[in-house]
Amino acid sequence: MAIAFQCCLSLAGCGVLSNTDPQPNELARPGSVRSRDLQADADELIRPLVESGQTPGVVAGVLLPDGSMRFFGYGVTVRNGVARPDGDTLFAVGSLSKGFLAAELALRVDEGVLAWDDTIAALAPGSARLSDEARQVTLLQLATHTAGMPRQPLDLQTLELFVRYLFTGESFYGHFDRDYVMNYLATFSASRRGEPQYSNIGYGILGHLLALRTGQPAEASVEQRVIRPLGLRCTGYEPERLPCYATRAHGYAGDQPKFIPRGSATPDWQFNDVMRASAGLHSTARDLLTMASAHMKGADTQLHAALAGNARGRPVSSGRTATVAWSSKKLDDRTITYQVGLVAGYTSYVGLDIANRTAVVILQNSFNWDLRAGHLLLLRTVPPGEAVTNR
Repeated sequence: MAIAFQCCLSLAGCGVLSNTDPQPNELARPGSVRSRDLQADADELIRPLVESGQTPGVVAGVLLPDGSMRFFGYGVTVRNGVARPDGDTLFAVGSLSKGFLAAELALRVDEGVLAWDDTIAALAPGSARLSDEARQVTLLQLATHTAGMPRQPLDLQTLELFVRYLFTGESFYGHFDRDYVMNYLATFSASRRGEPQYSNIGYGILGHLLALRTGQPAEASVEQRVIRPLGLRCTGYEPERLPCYATRAHGYAGDQPKFIPRGSATPDWQFNDVMRASAGLHSTARDLLTMASAHMKGADTQLHAALAGNARGRPVSSGRTATVAWSSKKLDDRTITYQVGLVAGYTSYVGLDIANRTAVVILQNSFNWDLRAGHLLLLRTVPPGEAVTNR
């Protein structure tokens, strides 16, 4: 019971243990927030992640207001190797996949195939098995993490697999298949409905519902309608088929898995048809910056409009909006919109400053909770006097 209770705390805390918030002194130091020397900024903020042993390798990508990109690589892609990660090095990006899935969902809504207020009961065959609360959950609630679902259910099977993960690094999502989802929804009872509560199971259900409506796997829809139109040549769910696979970064233990020595190799996670679209992508810093820039192109195309709407927020209640697949916060008088991906062996961050048309991507080949460098580098991408603040 003691072990199970500790695991419950760990599983419940995963959504809050990652730290993206710079400390007040990091924002208050003269000259610390915005500069004109991105190389020096990257050296100061990113290089210590490698030198401290936090990760074997890391690459940072910066999108500047003129649309140009710069990349800064440190460390190695493989322990005891010599190759340094760069803008075209392949990483597993975990939950950054949710932004791609949300883009396809928004496209389907814009086309009238789906509606944000469609309920699980209306979309899922066998809805008679659903609990009364599950029947009422809408696509918008799932997409904005306001359905009252936990990060993942705390049932015995998940707890057992999570304990194994702590010692082996193996995925504890392998049992999240269609039967599991329907059984979960049969007894679902919401907690804090309407309030943001990050949920992996919620996005797994979202992908499952999208597949039911379109008749094809959600990841196939995402590849055809989001990844290919944006020209993302090194982004996909089958890394071995991508042209950047030969120079991919290998994953290593960091802050997690807890009982594997830091720096030990971790197994690649495989996701089934329910979770693949929301967690299974591999990508590069260059492709992710291209994706980030597409959120700031307004209504250039239907896809760009869908992306922009997700990042700026959708109406969820009277006078209130919520971002779709993104989080948002104010720092140094600027609004930072961001996503984080954490999967065994890898850590990913993408942040947007939409008002200033800048973005930052940071990819590590180790699992680490501390992601403050992403926000800080993004705040430095616009020199003093040039930022359009969000006062």
